[in-house]
Amino acid sequence: MSKKHLHNHKEEEFEEREEAENTAENTEKCALNPEDCKALICPDCNIHKEAEDIRIRALAEMENFKKRLQKEKDEQMAYVAESVLSDLLPTLDNLDLALQYGSKNEACKDTIMGVEMTKKLLLDAVKKHGLEPVGTVGEEFNPEFHEAIAQAEDPEIPAGHIISVMQKGYKLKNRLLRSAKVSVCKAQSTSNIDTTV
Repeated sequence: MSKKHLHNHKEEEFEEREEAENTAENTEKCALNPEDCKALICPDCNIHKEAEDIRIRALAEMENFKKRLQKEKDEQMAYVAESVLSDLLPTLDNLDLALQYGSKNEACKDTIMGVEMTKKLLLDAVKKHGLEPVGTVGEEFNPEFHEAIAQAEDPEIPAGHIISVMQKGYKLKNRLLRSAKVSVCKAQSTSNIDTTV
């Protein structure tokens, strides 16, 4: 190799090394400080800021989506037994009817005791899952939980309260499965009151 060729080769290597150092230096500046990078590349460019805004919005949307999914899952888990418990309501009604009519017959005493125990066990089991009966005699009428079938007067029960329950209602936690069918006490008519002084 000639001296001139060797000298040119060394100069090329030096220039390549210097160019690589400058590129590395610029890359380090860009990696360390986005503002310096922006100034080096494009001083009027807002792409980084816009990209950061989009990223933050996407993260917020994802967080809201996760919360919505969790809420729906919690609601589903709370009421997962609703259809099964709804299907058991006629069974509870039939046990009530058996107790109501069977208690009038002395020959059915032992059978009635078994029906009472069965009903108690069933009610205890469904209570564990949040099922509660709605509508008892003397309770104030509430249209959210009761369905008025009839009205009657009763001097012992205040107006607007339940006189009798034709069919019990049930709610699962805070959700009404079936309203109670009840008879409500109406206000005493004034025709029965003596108004003479």
